[in-house]
Amino acid sequence: MNLFLTGTDTGVGKTFTTALLTSALREAGLGTIALKPLCSGERSDVEILRAASGNTLSLDETNPIWLQAPAAPLVAAQLENRTLSLDPLIDWFRKLSSKHSSLLVEGAGGWLVPVTDTETLADLAVRLGLPVIPVVANRLGCINHTLLTLESIRTRSLPCPGIILNHLTPAADIAQRTNAQILARHTQILLEIHPGQTQIPDDDLSGFLEAIPDL
Repeated sequence: MNLFLTGTDTGVGKTFTTALLTSALREAGLGTIALKPLCSGERSDVEILRAASGNTLSLDETNPIWLQAPAAPLVAAQLENRTLSLDPLIDWFRKLSSKHSSLLVEGAGGWLVPVTDTETLADLAVRLGLPVIPVVANRLGCINHTLLTLESIRTRSLPCPGIILNHLTPAADIAQRTNAQILARHTQILLEIHPGQTQIPDDDLSGFLEAIPDL
């Protein structure tokens, strides 16, 4: 089971969610490995994903392209006088997928973050041919961000079985209390993650797995 986890924005909790899901899938016996093809800024996210994967891979295997500036990969690469290409990432993924049957690929920032002058993270997902699951932060504005992201995913003919709704804080306003209800009219909510959550309950994980195609 290989999946691409994207975000509707930066700071939505992609790494926390990906690590939590990776740990749950490994406990279920799938041997899942979490990957982050591009990382800009501190590499702490990569370390979290590597730990959730049982330290199976090295940092560089988990994250082959590391850029120093906390900015979009295109901008961060330009600051280092580097020219990025998606081609090495395709080769990297194919090599790992030949050895591991369950890979979660975490994007960087949002769905359309630029990587080169002509390509975005969405183009990477297309070339990998992976089902895409957006991680959505439950806050004011997330409905618009989610629907725009879903529309863009679907125009690229990629499977999108649903979203993961991440409750960053306890519901404190009307938007946070009603977002799930509205979003569920447009897509399936595969999981809901709550503040301080340390594991995914077995029933929730079973429901998630049933909704994922081609298992």
